[in-house]
Amino acid sequence: MIPLDASALNDPALPWHVTVLDEVGSTSDWLKQNAATLPVGAVVFTESQTAGRGRRDNRWIAPRGRDLMFSLLLKPAAPMESWPRITTLAALAICKAIEAELPLHPRIKWPNDVYLSDRKVSGLLAETVSTRDGMRIVLGIGLNVNARDFPPEIHATSLLRELANPLVSELDRNALAHRLLSSLHTEIARIEDDFPAVIAEVRERSWLSGRQIRCRAEGRELHGRVLDLNEEGHLLLALPDGSTLTLTSAEEIRDVRI
Repeated sequence: MIPLDASALNDPALPWHVTVLDEVGSTSDWLKQNAATLPVGAVVFTESQTAGRGRRDNRWIAPRGRDLMFSLLLKPAAPMESWPRITTLAALAICKAIEAELPLHPRIKWPNDVYLSDRKVSGLLAETVSTRDGMRIVLGIGLNVNARDFPPEIHATSLLRELANPLVSELDRNALAHRLLSSLHTEIARIEDDFPAVIAEVRERSWLSGRQIRCRAEGRELHGRVLDLNEEGHLLLALPDGSTLTLTSAEEIRDVRI
């Protein structure tokens, strides 16, 4: 098991200030607690997370030293009304980083998961935090890299598992982490000027397009067929009564065929 190396991840060509912790409750919570004293662009990785979480406070469980768990402190150069785009940009960045490093074809499960072979390989969560210098975004990302076994109730996979190469027993997490940081820098910069092109690229990688889904949104359970994404990356859902609903967020999204 090769440990994460902060010196390998602190690339002067990138705007990130990387710290690697041996163990922390949650990298996002750590950043939020320390946001007032950290520069924009601070990034914290950890080898072990004891209280990792995703949306709706679901736990993110990963074995020590096998995967990538990290969070970034951001202040996008865009009006705050555009900040929700960060989730879409980050999901695309994760896909592109995986595609650049490995012969795999990830898909984005709106709004904040990345899938391989109909299983979750990555999740992300963007949260705002207030500091004395204004609002910031804490973007937390988990990527299953070298984990092999998952509890049957968890519909998940890893890059190593999907690669299925008997000659490869461990993927280089430092190389993957560096690629992710580079990809995140490139994609987040597109938050204003190039967002229509971003949506076109996300649409090509959409896991939900055309699927019949069940989800919870707007305080109710909804059933429908996913039509497309709009110009902001919101989901267009065709309802059984023939109407179309635009979802800005949703929970417990399930493909009714799985």
